[in-house]
Amino acid sequence: MNEFDIIVVGGGSAGSAIAGRLTEDPTINVCLVEAGGSNKDWRVHTPGMMPFLPEFTNWYYATIPQKGLNGRQGHQPRGKGMGGSSAINAMLYVRGNAWDYDNWAAVGCDGWAFDDVLPYFKRSESNERGGSEFHGGDGPLSVSDQHSVNAGSRAFVDSAAQLQLPRNEDFNGAAQAGFGIYQTTTKKGERWTASRAYIDPVRSRPNLHVMTDCLTEKLIVQDGRVTGVQIVRGGRTETLHARSSVVLSAGAFGTPQILMLSGIGPADHIRHHNIDVVLDKPSVGENLQDHIDYVASFETESKDFIGDSLAGTARMAKAIIEHRLRRTGIMTTPYAEAGGFWSPDPDAPAPQIQYHFVPAMLEDHGREKVKGHGFSCHACVLRPESKGRVRLKSNEAGDMPAIDPAFLEDDRDIALLRAGVRQMYRIFDAPPLSDYHPRDRHPVDINDDAALDQALRNRSDTVYHPVGSCAMGPNESDVLTPRLKFRGLEGLYVADASVMPKIVSGNTNAPSIMIGERCADFIKADLR
Repeated sequence: MNEFDIIVVGGGSAGSAIAGRLTEDPTINVCLVEAGGSNKDWRVHTPGMMPFLPEFTNWYYATIPQKGLNGRQGHQPRGKGMGGSSAINAMLYVRGNAWDYDNWAAVGCDGWAFDDVLPYFKRSESNERGGSEFHGGDGPLSVSDQHSVNAGSRAFVDSAAQLQLPRNEDFNGAAQAGFGIYQTTTKKGERWTASRAYIDPVRSRPNLHVMTDCLTEKLIVQDGRVTGVQIVRGGRTETLHARSSVVLSAGAFGTPQILMLSGIGPADHIRHHNIDVVLDKPSVGENLQDHIDYVASFETESKDFIGDSLAGTARMAKAIIEHRLRRTGIMTTPYAEAGGFWSPDPDAPAPQIQYHFVPAMLEDHGREKVKGHGFSCHACVLRPESKGRVRLKSNEAGDMPAIDPAFLEDDRDIALLRAGVRQMYRIFDAPPLSDYHPRDRHPVDINDDAALDQALRNRSDTVYHPVGSCAMGPNESDVLTPRLKFRGLEGLYVADASVMPKIVSGNTNAPSIMIGERCADFIKADLR
């Protein structure tokens, strides 16, 4: 069988939601095409195994050398396989700020104000605290409190309170600002990916066809209409046909890459890679935005924190056994257990800085192994002014795209990051966190602008939230309409983080799922 009503390319956060919701209607025949595997490995399901996930779960992308990072290449991990990046992320359930969505509407994305999107957030969510004004209680995506929070993570929140920074029990409630413990997309101690939420429970539906290990090479376009996709499965090229439409949900890097491989995008760039131009669309791949992030790391004598020592290794070995038997204990950690939202500018419409506190020493995205015990904290700029782009490196679908987030190229971003890091160090200096007598692994004079800026450019990188590279908007030059239809071709939708016109003030998994929920409703309405 190679003909379907709808083909969804990408089984990640948005793609899983789209396929799951569309197939609620038994008359809609859907094929979900995923380049990776099923991601049913026990390590994927165990939150605390996040730093030790198998290589087949990750694309392991990298940026081109970044001028704003002193010429360094940034690390860009992206989820590969069912669940996409929800299978490798820190599982934090954060929607962003209500202002973000009102601002989308204000810049011309009608129907995307917070009051428009809140019902979709609630519909997707099953919060263990139950349904409320801001939360859903019976959706497919399980959202849970953490039940084995590290003492150091609670100390971080208490230290912030010493600076009169408010506590916040719900970053997705009436107010976002403040400090607290994050809720996570977990269920009974296990990671709850988008595919576990939307696909696994309905795999028996006769109108749902899931194809894994199938790399999409390009879209098939005939007379201005997308009619299918060309894939590679088991070393053989195949064509899948769509009677109604194709939905691209391959992420902020994969979606523009597939479009350009299909001859859709900036014409000169496409020709440069010996691809026939189907549609000159310069905005494809532009508007890339990502949260630039600085990590401070500290050593302590305390064994409260997760660490590499004889005692720490023994504790983690016992924790793995406990989790395998009961799904409880240390291995339920998302690592980024605590955090907060803060603004140096009291007139800002929404928090400008986000913190992620990790009760372990983190170096180079966890790729550098560190002996001993300690903690780390991230500070990231929530609405960066720097904007970059995604381009092709080659005309091969299996090759990495050329990723240029243009980190810290706008001086306003480094000024905000500087303020965020200084506030972070004030929290470290307050009890009870200061009672651990932490030693900075990368000492810097935070009062010296030049020294601090040099440290920021030497050590900052992504916090894994690329968006915006196929943005929706009100103008013909925009890639998509606000109903997520591709401008210039029939039969094509895009639904993933690439559609965001502006990055949200927080983590991007929950918003991507919401976008998938909305796209499914748009398609259902268009099919009527």
